[in-house]
Formats: sequence, C-alpha cells, structure tokens
Amino acid sequence: MNAPVVVLGGPTASGKTALAIALAQRIDAEIVNADSRQVYAGMAIGTAAPTADELAAVPHHLVGFLDPSERYSAARFVRDALAAIDAIHARGKRAIVAGGTGFYLRALCGDVTLGSGPDDSVRDRLAREARIHSPEVLHDWLAALAPGRAAALAPGDSYRVVRALEAALGKQPQAAPIETLRSRGMAFRKFVLRMEPALLAERIRVRTGAMLAAGFVDEAIRIGSDAVAADAVGYREAYAYLDGFFDTASFREALERNTRRYAKRQATWFRAEPDVHWIDAADASAARLALLDNLT
Repeated sequence: MNAPVVVLGGPTASGKTALAIALAQRIDAEIVNADSRQVYAGMAIGTAAPTADELAAVPHHLVGFLDPSERYSAARFVRDALAAIDAIHARGKRAIVAGGTGFYLRALCGDVTLGSGPDDSVRDRLAREARIHSPEVLHDWLAALAPGRAAALAPGDSYRVVRALEAALGKQPQAAPIETLRSRGMAFRKFVLRMEPALLAERIRVRTGAMLAAGFVDEAIRIGSDAVAADAVGYREAYAYLDGFFDTASFREALERNTRRYAKRQATWFRAEPDVHWIDAADASAARLALLDNLT
C-alpha cells in the first residue's frame, strides 16, 4: 500500500515550490506540478516555475511540457497527474502534488465531478487544420456541419469556430466521469499554506523585481499575445506595457497589484477547500516541520 499522496496548495509567492522540494528530499518523493501555467514551455519567469537547480534537486512532472498555443484542461490535468503518480509509486517513491490552481487540486482529489472532456484526437486534428487553413475556410466547414451555429459566429472568430467544430465533430454519448484519487481509493492528505497579507505582498514585490530583472518582458515577447497561455497574470500587463499603455513604473505597479489580487482570489478559493490541514508559511522551517508532523 503506497503512502498517502501529499497535496499542497496555497497562493502565489507563499513558498510552495521550496517547501515541496524540502519535503520531497525528506520523504523520498517526486513532485507533480498543479499550476495551470507552469505546464507551458518557455514561461518559466512569468509563472515562477521551478528553476533548473530546483528541477535537478528533485524530479518534477508536468512542468514546461506543453506549447503555449495549446489549451489545457482540468480533466486532462487529472489524467496526466494520475499517470505521473502511478509512475512515481512504481519506482517506490512518494508523490507530492503541489501548485496554486485550486480547481486542479480539487478535481484530482475527487471533490468535483468532471466529464472526460473533448476527444483529444478531434482537438489535435482541428489544431492542425487551423494552422493550415484560414478562419474563413474553417467557418465554411462549420457551416456544412452545423449551419445554425455557423450563422451565429463571425468567420474571423477562429477560436469560437474551432470550438464549435470540435463540438460538431466530437458528438458522442457522454463518457463516464474521469478517475480521481478518491474514486481509485488512493489515500491523500491535503495541505494549504497561509500567510499574512502584508508578508505575502512583500514577497510578491520582491518576486516582481526578480522577474523583471530576469527578462520577463523578453519572455512575453517570445510567447506572443495570441498564445492561449498569454492570458496568465503578468503577461497581459506586459503586452499593455509594450503597446505603450504603461510607463516602466506603472507597469511594475500593475504587475504587483494584479498579482496581489490573484493571490487573494487563490486564498479565497482555498478557504472553501474541504478537509484541509492549514500550514503557516511565514517560517519555512516551521512549515516543513508542521508538514512532517501531519504526515507521521
């Protein structure tokens, strides 16, 4: 019987990465990422993904493996995370699932029901078609399959046209809910980091400065504003800055302000999370000891 999976959440900048690595080294574990933006390649600065040294210290899964133009979903995350956990357990190691996307964590645990989602083969085919054909061609295709839906969409609205094609091509009986930790009968323990707002705001201020110094704006340029992943906090502000809507000082101020707001939304979500063990993250050493105490 494998030891319980450790599920670790908390707001951005609360210290999840460092704590997960320290815990993994103590309990011989590997880490599964549960941040919906750290899954994307080339976005390590803006998403505060684990550094090369951190990735080398402990094996990580589901980090930087997806092209920023691709869309990810909670259903796909749960399937990917369970596959990673199975592989970790097969190696005789423990699994720590860590990240700030509360819905992903809740879905993985089985505290919300998800269907199997769109057929991946249909989605992949349409992604290829969208790279080859113009939006107008795709709209004509939709008109042949679902005239009423096509009439309601502008030919140039490629995102909605592709999603409508996906629905038209993938119509089939609803699949059973996907597997979760709970439906499999796999033991898990949920922990959430909490931190006083003033301390968290200071950590966000320091992180923002480090992001900008590390080349965050250049990273945003490489990703491009049309990428699916470019709606992450920080990137929208970067594109506004590049378009001349912010000067340097107001750009940084907007980054800090909107990151604080995002952290507040995360904290609000986690307060409603069921069956959570709360960990005070102000002192990293004390937080690590508290985690260990709750696992023994």
